[in-house]
Amino acid sequence: MAEIIQRDGTWVFDGDALRLTPGRDKSVGLLRRELGELVVPLRASAGISFEQGKRSGRLRLRLREGADPLLQATGGRLAEPHDPYQLLVDPDRYGVAEYFADEVRAALLLEDVPPVPLDHYLLPGPAVPLSASAGDGTASFDGEYVRLEWNWKTEDAKASAGARTIAVSDIAAVEWLPAAGLENGHLRFTVKHSPTKAPPKYDPHAVELWGFKKDPLMALVAAAVQARLPHPAAPADDLPSAPPPPPAAPEDDHDALLRRLRELGDLHRTGVLTDEEFTLAKQAILKRM
Repeated sequence: MAEIIQRDGTWVFDGDALRLTPGRDKSVGLLRRELGELVVPLRASAGISFEQGKRSGRLRLRLREGADPLLQATGGRLAEPHDPYQLLVDPDRYGVAEYFADEVRAALLLEDVPPVPLDHYLLPGPAVPLSASAGDGTASFDGEYVRLEWNWKTEDAKASAGARTIAVSDIAAVEWLPAAGLENGHLRFTVKHSPTKAPPKYDPHAVELWGFKKDPLMALVAAAVQARLPHPAAPADDLPSAPPPPPAAPEDDHDALLRRLRELGDLHRTGVLTDEEFTLAKQAILKRM
């Protein structure tokens, strides 16, 4: 097991999954605090990196495209304090961070996790029910229905129609976009059979965001809805994914590890793996045997 504890949060890797827990430091963004602990299966990961800096370093976990409804709904536009897949590291813990990253890399190599996109989510998305207020309204979601309610800052043309309740079965897409510069952001729901090109300011199926502190919380609503929509990369016939293969028998697993060890030796001899990468991967295999 590998673990790194920082003011920004705690990351733990047990060989099968990473547990990412936000810290209580004031630098931790509101979205990370509300989202809480994330359990990321190893097979949802595409890679990990550690970057050193003068004042602090940063661990970055990269997920496979399509693995997480939060990243799907936000399009990777979460700012640094709110991104749950980044961890700030103090200079005196750089060695621990390097070790942590090496352990995850070795496991990805050992398990042959492909960095290719997925056609189904491996993370469940935020828990429901949940509600967030920002910009010109409040968005609530109970797992089946989205409810949009307006405040005194809402444009009259939109507020006059009253609150909106949308069944998740009627939603074709969801998007969260943060405010940037002079451009406002939004949380928008694309409703089937009711397309609109109206700006979020006038769209009764959108909450306009102005770049204030609570705007990122709207991303949690977006992610919770996204998790219950058909995956964008799912097969057109929408058939359920094939069940995972049964676990290998112990003797088969042992043979597979021996074959993997021989493959790593070939990769090392041909120069594909460096000495350090080969040593890490070999140690990981020997631990499994």
